[in-house]
Amino acid sequence: MMSQLPFSYALVIIALSFCLTSLAATADDWRTRSIYQIITDRFALADKDNSIAPTVPCDTTARDYCGGSWRGVIDHLDYIKQMGFDAVWISPVFSNIEGMTPHGAGYHGYWPQDLYSINRHFGSADDLKNLSSALHEQDMFLMIDVVVNHLLTTLPLNVTASSFETPHNSSATDITPFADMDDFHPLCFITDYNNQTEVEQCWLGDAILPYADVDTENPSVVGTLHSWIKDVVSNFSVDGLRLSTVKFVSPQFWQDFTREAEVFTIGEVMSNDTNYTSDYTQVMDAVLDYPTWYALVPAFQSPEGNLSALITVVKESQQLYASSAFMTGSFLDNHDQARFKHLVSDAALAANAAVWPFIHDGIPMIYNGQEQGLAGGYPPANHEAIWTTRYNNESAEYLAFKNLNRARKIAMAADAYFLITPMEFLETNTNNTLAIWKPPMLTLLTNAGSTWARWNVTRKLFKPHQHIVDVLTCDVHVADENGGVTVESAAGLPKVFMPVVTLEDSPDLCPVSHLSGESVTRRISWWMAAYMFAYVILLL
Repeated sequence: MMSQLPFSYALVIIALSFCLTSLAATADDWRTRSIYQIITDRFALADKDNSIAPTVPCDTTARDYCGGSWRGVIDHLDYIKQMGFDAVWISPVFSNIEGMTPHGAGYHGYWPQDLYSINRHFGSADDLKNLSSALHEQDMFLMIDVVVNHLLTTLPLNVTASSFETPHNSSATDITPFADMDDFHPLCFITDYNNQTEVEQCWLGDAILPYADVDTENPSVVGTLHSWIKDVVSNFSVDGLRLSTVKFVSPQFWQDFTREAEVFTIGEVMSNDTNYTSDYTQVMDAVLDYPTWYALVPAFQSPEGNLSALITVVKESQQLYASSAFMTGSFLDNHDQARFKHLVSDAALAANAAVWPFIHDGIPMIYNGQEQGLAGGYPPANHEAIWTTRYNNESAEYLAFKNLNRARKIAMAADAYFLITPMEFLETNTNNTLAIWKPPMLTLLTNAGSTWARWNVTRKLFKPHQHIVDVLTCDVHVADENGGVTVESAAGLPKVFMPVVTLEDSPDLCPVSHLSGESVTRRISWWMAAYMFAYVILLL
């Protein structure tokens, strides 16, 4: 008992308990971060020489394991860290069904069979713990993806009997921890995705590969899942959870589950409806910003894209979500959707869309390979092996993301309210353009494509004649006599402006000289150089 310990020892124990408690990352901690998403099987190989790894093939059409592992991720954390990301989201870590199915193998992690064992293809439990430790040593957070809606088995499904055909003709399955069919909802496949009861109570998949739908209303099942997630978070020192297939489970379950997890949670609610999505913001810390994504992609897919529709969705999310749009994951690419660069061939359109996650109210999320300009189509084509890129840290996108991450950190330091100030859309007085104000950052975007674009922002944003710098090119401009900005772009590239004074202590971003004088050193970034080259190629 505490009373039997020497007083000094008691103080030490109290102090240690306080420190351990304070290490848990809060939602406010997460909002300061930028997240790099990894498909573990496709990011990095362990124990491979840098000259050999790029030659190791990975055929995405095979839908099979390619050999990526947690040890491989550890070996390449510097690649992620130096790009400015300080949180890593990895694919689900638990054992999936083994072998090939008509739909491929479970290399992605979303076909769990045993929640109590680690996916051996990715490494051991110690490897995962070592990854967590390695991240924390670099002041980076670990987010793991979890699936609780369903579990899978390779046992044949008897549709007529609504059960799996087990070797001993029993009701038991080879699924862990829910071995009995009573632990799952009665068999019915979802046919009407507009019927929420059916979405929550029926099964995903098909008779060939059914996703046994966990009965998350069953108190015994719920208690098991609560204990399980507590152990997961504790055993692997997890800082956050990405919750898969959220809309297929009742909000009440998520409210209790996230409370028991006691870490930051962000849910995947794949919907284009802000009203529908807003309900889930009441029961977890954050949601992936799918409603905005559904407007973002077509808005920048061509000069005919509807920028007004994008503005409308952003404003709706700011008004409807429990924490406005601040507690959302803002993204352009992920493992479930065709990469944006697969949908567009225009370099300027791709460049403008890629800026969005970093200047949005939410938490930036970039999908592995996006920084290398990969252009895979719909899954599995967008599950490319990153090791084939040789982890090029001088690609246009890599350097742009590095600058945008750095600029976001500088903006936080310059304005204490940056993270809780809603992004505001300003009049540009021109077509095909957006001006987004989130002080001290002004972002100018266009969907005109690789052609001339102009913004004329007359509102007073800066001091009269104040020097402002585009963090993507380190090109310095001067605000007009009223503090507004008139800017042109010959190639239709995006611009992200901040006052030069905010960068004075950050030469790693834009090493300019004479920051307040008339003569300012200007340099063209790799982003500009690469896209100008692409623009010239398109004209040939």
